[in-house]
Amino acid sequence: MFKSSPTADSSSCDSALIYPFTLGTSDRTAEGFKEQGNLFYSKKDYSEAFNYYTKAIDASPKNASYYGNRAATLMMLCRFREALEDSQQAVRLDDCFMKGHLREGKCHLSLGNAMAASRCFQKVLELEPSNREAQQENKNATTLLEYERMADFGFEKRDFRKVVYCMDRALALASACHRFKILKAECLALLGRYPEAQSVASDILRMDSTNADALYVRGLCLYYEDCIDKAVQFFVQALRMAPDHEKARLACRNAKALKAKKDEGNQAFKSSSYEAAYQLYTEALTIDPNNIKTNAKLYCNRATAGAKLKKLNQAIEDCTSAIKLDDTYIKAYLRRAQCYMDTEQYEEAVRDYEKVYQTEKTSDHKHLLKTAQMELKKSKRKDYYKVLGVGKNATEDEIKKAYRKRALMHHPDRHSAATPEVQKEEEKKFKEVGEAFTVLSDPKKKIRYDNGHDLEDDGCFDGGGKFGFNCELSE
Repeated sequence: MFKSSPTADSSSCDSALIYPFTLGTSDRTAEGFKEQGNLFYSKKDYSEAFNYYTKAIDASPKNASYYGNRAATLMMLCRFREALEDSQQAVRLDDCFMKGHLREGKCHLSLGNAMAASRCFQKVLELEPSNREAQQENKNATTLLEYERMADFGFEKRDFRKVVYCMDRALALASACHRFKILKAECLALLGRYPEAQSVASDILRMDSTNADALYVRGLCLYYEDCIDKAVQFFVQALRMAPDHEKARLACRNAKALKAKKDEGNQAFKSSSYEAAYQLYTEALTIDPNNIKTNAKLYCNRATAGAKLKKLNQAIEDCTSAIKLDDTYIKAYLRRAQCYMDTEQYEEAVRDYEKVYQTEKTSDHKHLLKTAQMELKKSKRKDYYKVLGVGKNATEDEIKKAYRKRALMHHPDRHSAATPEVQKEEEKKFKEVGEAFTVLSDPKKKIRYDNGHDLEDDGCFDGGGKFGFNCELSE
């Protein structure tokens, strides 16, 4: 923005000063309007000042200072494009009108055209080499060009934070530059700062509802927030305003392709075609790596299909990928936790369910957490089913048969000729077999064991010989 307020010119044009007594009626009328405009300008009533300067121009359209004064007023009203036109008309009428060139330069600078601004300030310095305002503004134009260069380099390197930094500083010098605002908004969207990006784009659209770049940014925000149908509407509208808008065209194509592939995958999953769904989600993930939110859902969907296909480790990896993209994605945590439960990775399951419950304290989430904690507790005890070599749904007869077999296998008499180390290990296993049978053959103890309760106080672990069976080896 310009550093000092433009001042209205109090005198009339040079030709009027040379012939002060030959002013025509229209010229005198114009001078009166100009004086009225100056009065309102000094009172900071810029709207009224604008009206009177316009009347002065209508009465005497060849007077450069009237255009210069109206340009100064328009600048105060932040109507820089109109102010630029008036400034340019002023210097067309009088190429030596120093303030006209200065105001034209300030308008160019505010609108983000640093090179044009610099040319104007150079012209001022030709007319008045010691003009400090022109010197400072020329430095501002050079600074602006440097910020533009840094932003272009940053965008090319996908360093969007750097671009936002540069555009913030550029906009301090070029407050009315829509191009800078759009670039900042686009980078905010690419950084996932959607509300800020939407706000910038909306501000521009309030001033210019046909701005294709702003429509594109609005669509981009919706696209990255997984509101794909609405996003397409904005992309189409942007292309209607600017048929050659390549970014809007590419985004529109990606949005349509992504939605179609995702919907196709969802339909395949609903039809229980899990292999097809898995493949379709994989294809969808290749369409646009930048769409973080949609890709997080695609990873989670593929994990769900993978779990159905018993690809549990891959499902866990997909859930982890989804969480890396969106660490607030509750469904991904829940899906991964279930996969951890199915693969008996109970500590990891508890960790995920704790994360979910901290975020959403529902009764369902509390139940899932307690179940995982119980399974973790159970996993740290001796697995008596594994000791006997039976499944958790084994019948009473199967448990008895398995006990006899294992007891005979590890009976001390069978290993009397072994080394002391082997004898000690086999004796330990023999006692474990006895413990396992003591618990699993007693319905009450078995229920308590299956429910994860502690059994240390039950007095049931006395080794073999108390189970109602002959544990001696058969000859």
